[in-house]
Order: sequence, then structure tokens, then C-alpha cells
Amino acid sequence: MVRNYIRKTDRQRWSSETMERAVAVVVSGVMGSKKVSIQFQLPQTTLKGYVKKRRTDPNSVIDKTAGKYHCIFTQDQEVELVVYLKDMQKRLFGLTLKELRKLAYQLAVRNGCEHPFNKDTEMAGEDWAHSFMRRHSELCSRKPEATSGARAMGFNPPAVAQFFTLSNKIIIEKKITCERIYNCDETCITVIPNQHSRVIANRGQRQVGVLTSAERGNTVTAEICCSAAGNFMPPLLIFPRQKKRQEFELGLPPGAWIAANDSGRMTSVFRMVQEVY
Repeated sequence: MVRNYIRKTDRQRWSSETMERAVAVVVSGVMGSKKVSIQFQLPQTTLKGYVKKRRTDPNSVIDKTAGKYHCIFTQDQEVELVVYLKDMQKRLFGLTLKELRKLAYQLAVRNGCEHPFNKDTEMAGEDWAHSFMRRHSELCSRKPEATSGARAMGFNPPAVAQFFTLSNKIIIEKKITCERIYNCDETCITVIPNQHSRVIANRGQRQVGVLTSAERGNTVTAEICCSAAGNFMPPLLIFPRQKKRQEFELGLPPGAWIAANDSGRMTSVFRMVQEVY
């Protein structure tokens, strides 16, 4: 099946609602099928077929199918699958496309749906997965960010509500203004590039290397602190060494300063505040 198929004919361009109104007009005897087909821009042969079916069975439903291809799941089943995918992503257990294909196969088997999925791999095809993502544009494939279990468990409505209750109490009691409320965060900057440009090498050579200062990336910690009023402290760079060198200050942003630590990590926020103020 072609993923980006472009229709070459105008067959079944009509909608089910238009066909339903046209059939009702013909069955009521107001106009004939030829005039109705011209007025509603419908194929006369198709209209006659649905009229005949409606006269035989008044409860018949207009079933519009595009040839031998049909949706594996009903609209309600696909909506339920979309809700499940969103719920799993909110719980930090998002599914990959491969897991989605396995889930689709299991869903089709357990619900007794007729499907052309591969029974050997027990997975839906890649074409079905891409078509499913196109039908539900609110879904997309994203690269997740690693989140620890402790942070995920600690970030919940009761904990957040307790934090804001306590912080509001302290702010009111101590009469703290926005200029004295700071938020501090750190990030790691690697001194070794993660990726290298492609180089010309001998064909057939199993491994091609490039010289770097270290095989594993040594990181430098960058500390940024900002107040609720929008005032920023000069950035702090912490190098993983015992003593700091003057060469590290070359090219620093204005006001930035450096520090040295064996682990290369921030150990005290208060020391940073004392150094600046």
C-alpha cells in the first residue's frame, strides 16, 4: 500500500449525508432518480442501488467503502486507542511506533476485527501506523527527555500545593519582595563534541578515529540564577578540578566567574550568592 496515495478517479467523491438526502427524495416520490442525481451531483447507478436497498429494507444504512480497502478499527476504537496513548505519555510511559504496531495487532485479534496484519511478527504494518498518525494529527512522534522516578513521583498535585502553601506563608511572614526571590538551576556543558563531521578514510577500514581531548565527555557545570523581578546573577562555571586556572577566564561573558570542584557540580547555592553579593 502506498503511503502517500493520490486518487486518480472521482469515484465516491460524494458524502454519505448527500446520498442520504437524495435517497429520501427518490423514495418519497417527489422526483425521479435521474433528476435527483443531476441536482445532487451523484452517480445515477449508485443512487438507484441505494434506493432499491432502502425500499427493500427501510432500516438500511448507506455504507460508503473505497473498494476493497477499509478501516481496521471503528472510529470509537481508534478514539479509545488515542486516549490510551495520551494517558501513557502523561504517565511517562509513552509508546514507540513499534509498540503501537504491536498494540494494534493485539487489539484487532482480541476484538475479532478482520485485519491484514502480519501474523508472524504479530505487528501492524508501518503503513497502518503512519496512516493512523495522519488521521489523528494531535499525535506526533517525539524524542522523550529522561526523567528520574523520584522527580516523577515527587511532582504531583498534593506536593505542589503543599509547596506553594508553605512558600506563600513564608513570603507573607517575612515580607519578602520579588527582588529577593531567586530561582537557581544548573546544566552541564560538555567540552567534547557529541558528533563529528565525516572524514575521508580508506574503504574497508573497520574503525575511523578522530583526536579529542578525552574519549568520554568531561562536563562543565553552568549555574544560572534569576529573581522573580527579572534580575539575573552573572553565570557561574564550575570546572571538574581541584584548583582553578586563570586561562579558564578567557572569553567569559561579562560578569561571569568560575569555580573549581572535584566533582564539577554545584554543592552550595548560598556560596554563589555570597560571592556575587
